[in-house]
Amino acid sequence: MNMIRKIFELLNFKISQDKIISEIEKIKFQNGLILLENFQGKQSSKIIDYEFQVFSQWGEDGIISYLVNNLDIENNFFIEFGVGNYLESNTRFLLKKFNWSGLIIDSSQKNINYIKKDKIYWQHNINALCEFVSRENINKIFLENVSQKNIGLLSIDIDGNDYWVWKAITTIDPSIVVIEYNSILGNSKNYTVPYSKNFERNRAHYSNLYYGASLPALVKLGKEKGYALVTCNSAGNNAFFVKKNLLNDKVKELSIKEAFQERKFRESRDKKNNLTFLNSAEEKELISHLTLEEV
Repeated sequence: MNMIRKIFELLNFKISQDKIISEIEKIKFQNGLILLENFQGKQSSKIIDYEFQVFSQWGEDGIISYLVNNLDIENNFFIEFGVGNYLESNTRFLLKKFNWSGLIIDSSQKNINYIKKDKIYWQHNINALCEFVSRENINKIFLENVSQKNIGLLSIDIDGNDYWVWKAITTIDPSIVVIEYNSILGNSKNYTVPYSKNFERNRAHYSNLYYGASLPALVKLGKEKGYALVTCNSAGNNAFFVKKNLLNDKVKELSIKEAFQERKFRESRDKKNNLTFLNSAEEKELISHLTLEEV
């Protein structure tokens, strides 16, 4: 209640936007600590049941916390790309609560400048890099900015070439991989959008629905790289993979059928960029004529 009261005080006295954001972050973080403590005694064999949201868009903070608490991870170092200004991300809670180090990448210099002015940048050991990630440059980026091959976690969310970039990576070996999938592409075929170095989701098709890869495509690729699918988030857009040699009684491999979640959110757009709130069947129909590559 004291923290909530403080927010109202900040609003009433017209304190700067940065100060308000800082106080909201404190509230979120404290709430995250409470959620984490509450989940410590939870008895469930389903990782998805440990979801909670602090700084992540959906329940990724809870799933990642569960995984790092139940896996034997050698290096507490993460890489996340597609982070925006990093206020909403998959690794911010990991950084603040578990004091990991990391590399964060975004294609916008404005976002990187914002991150470097955020106090989190001097309070923690992170490096923020402005790069448009592609399969051609990803290994060079890692070789120049990451000192170890074995890292704790890799989070991929670039709204397009996610499959192709993960496939190209050879210079790091993460214990955990979090990667976005597109549930509109179904749960039976190994589909991905064809590779285009300069792929941008909102330009590829006005609907904003044509991007990424199906869960089966990512599972197949994961197996080739030595990973097991252990869960998806309930929102139906992120899959979590763990190195097979790290699996244990609390982190087990799931089949596609067991893990797959169909997205519930509705983000389709019309040609004027207005939300259209299509249902799942309508979304699939809208992009059914577009080219997909079976891998």
